[in-house]
Amino acid sequence: MRGAGGGLSPEHTRWISSPSNFFVPVKVLSRVFRGKFVAGLRRAFHSHQLRFYGEGVALAEEKNFIAFLGSLVQQDWVVYAKPPFGGPEHVLHYLARYTHRVAISNHRLLTVTDNQVAFRWKDYAHGSKQRTMTLSPEEFLRRFLQHVLPRGFPRIRYFGWLANRSRGSLLPLCRCLLHQPPPATDAPSSTQPATWPCPRCQGPMYLIERLTAAQIFFAETRPVGAYDTS
Repeated sequence: MRGAGGGLSPEHTRWISSPSNFFVPVKVLSRVFRGKFVAGLRRAFHSHQLRFYGEGVALAEEKNFIAFLGSLVQQDWVVYAKPPFGGPEHVLHYLARYTHRVAISNHRLLTVTDNQVAFRWKDYAHGSKQRTMTLSPEEFLRRFLQHVLPRGFPRIRYFGWLANRSRGSLLPLCRCLLHQPPPATDAPSSTQPATWPCPRCQGPMYLIERLTAAQIFFAETRPVGAYDTS
């Protein structure tokens, strides 16, 4: 559905469109951000991860710190949000780099040995120049695993009428209320065969994996061990 700005009514009988100038619920975001931030401070205090210096030494006492958190909750926090300069397509391309890609792609890897891993990276602080970094395998894995989400944290979480448990019934209802046709299904193509004949035995060939140019290059340049058969 294009431009489905809005949501279903509580009784699921009509579609409520959002205002044309609506972007995100800024007031709701400010309260949620305030609650998450204060809860994080409380957990850090009880786990002894906070250090207080100078004028903030008095906050090391629990009663003073609790009173300080109470003063934060009583104030309205400001969350600055505005439409993106590049439009919605720019936002989708930006988010896709985090939701549909791994921490580092294979074509950026230069050399991988038992002692080191070398890869290319882009230096945004100096005109986006391509540079090379070499790390030990342990340090490379440590940095790579920082991009792996903890158990129970999906990259994309849908809610409302897009939630997994209700999307099957609510999404067609939304299309009906918006007078939108159902999505077109791709017709199976029968002109192009799914297999290719082998040039040697003329038997069927099946596609198993597509290799990038970098993978083929590394496979061809990888040293082959010599075996003494004497």
